[in-house]
Amino acid sequence: MEFLVKSGSPEKQRVGCVVVGIFERRKPSPQAQALDAASGGLIGSVMRRGDMDGKLGQTTFLHGLDDLFCDRILLVGCGRERDFDERAYRKACVAAARELDKVGGVDAAHYLTELNVKGRDDVRWQVKQAALATREVFYRFEACKGQDYKKYTRKLSRLVFQVPRRSDLPPGETGIREADAIGHGVDFAKELGNLPGNICTPSYLADQAAELSKRLPAVKTKVLEEDEMRKLGMNALLAVSAGSEQPAKLIVMEYNNAPANTKPTVLVGKGITFDSGGISIKPAATMDEMKFDMCGAASVFGTLQAAAELELPINLVGIVASSENLPDGKAIKPGDIVTTMSGQTVEILNTDAEGRLVLCDTLTYVERTYKPEYVVDIATLTGACVIALGSHAAALYSNNNRLRRSLRDAGNAIGDRAWPMPLWEDYQSQLDSNFADFANVGGREAGSVTAACFLHRFARDLRWAHLDIAGVAWNSGKQKGATGRPVGLLTQFLIDSVAG
Repeated sequence: MEFLVKSGSPEKQRVGCVVVGIFERRKPSPQAQALDAASGGLIGSVMRRGDMDGKLGQTTFLHGLDDLFCDRILLVGCGRERDFDERAYRKACVAAARELDKVGGVDAAHYLTELNVKGRDDVRWQVKQAALATREVFYRFEACKGQDYKKYTRKLSRLVFQVPRRSDLPPGETGIREADAIGHGVDFAKELGNLPGNICTPSYLADQAAELSKRLPAVKTKVLEEDEMRKLGMNALLAVSAGSEQPAKLIVMEYNNAPANTKPTVLVGKGITFDSGGISIKPAATMDEMKFDMCGAASVFGTLQAAAELELPINLVGIVASSENLPDGKAIKPGDIVTTMSGQTVEILNTDAEGRLVLCDTLTYVERTYKPEYVVDIATLTGACVIALGSHAAALYSNNNRLRRSLRDAGNAIGDRAWPMPLWEDYQSQLDSNFADFANVGGREAGSVTAACFLHRFARDLRWAHLDIAGVAWNSGKQKGATGRPVGLLTQFLIDSVAG
């Protein structure tokens, strides 16, 4: 799919489809008014018949346009004009994309990008959001379909986002460039997340890192094997892989496009390619979704790719701590005690709280190796996070106010939100252990908070944030699949860091 930005009148477009908005109470947008006048009142007659009243997300196609150059018009309901905010704009763009995915023409002109969005006067943002919404709808996972499966063929190959003035073309083109990079990163994360555990193993992720370096030479990759991790004392990470025949991998990807003395930002992703719960085995229902337990790692891959594609002038390190969590005779057991790379000891009360074990050693590795500016870990860490925030926002924990604000604001801007959560010392006592320095779980209360508090014990000397993405990393039910979140949030955070 090719995205372009142009400026021109809707009635003069020689394309397969022109997309315009209609507000509630049958109020046409200025672009719809122009088409209505040029067509002799066609849009007005459709609204009078009741085929389009402007409710948010409603769509209607118009054909037989003898007085116009375009083949068809797509009317998109935008809701009440005074309530047309960021959320409504995204919803309208998604509705348009769903209909365009069915259209027969090869090109379309998209005029929703010319609408006034409440609280926004930013062409770059509007074009970027429209492109991202379109990419979200157009994504298909077909990697594991059989030979007899008919691959989806989309006729629409070019989508032109319209802007009001020629002076709006440069910011619009910037929006397209950022949307392309973020979209490619999101798709990469989705592909990795949607692959089954028998394909997407820790070794497979290591191979993907090597392939990323081939595609984008600015990204350099190295992989630490279990023997190297053992020498470093990464016993918590290795305890998780003990029950699996698949060896753990610590995958390190470095993108350096700033002066060598510039401290890097480090992204750490939880890469449990399948999580059975180990000896503390999970219920069978929906256990298949535990292939998504590496979506934190997938978001690191996607963000590295997006940053390199945008050639951001930063130093960025992506580290993936990858393992399977399976039960067998060598697997860790409840009551076992492990000594982490930091020297702190942990009593394993629940082997299904394994993500924090692979992350804690990785955080110590980051501190000793990189002396970073910021560290953000991303993990499908706790079901408690889903209970607290549902599927709308990731949980955001941080020991640095500036980093917390930057991540929150980036999420709000891109529509990939995270909500700040407490990291108070009061919660640390829930991790008390009679036999080790502390336990790996803190009981049922505030489970997402105590998991973050566990990680904070290994990040006190870092400017650090933790994103618990258990509620947002994938969809269940009929629309089951990885979402690619929070690639958008993380990439926007990096873009904003360059802008200052």
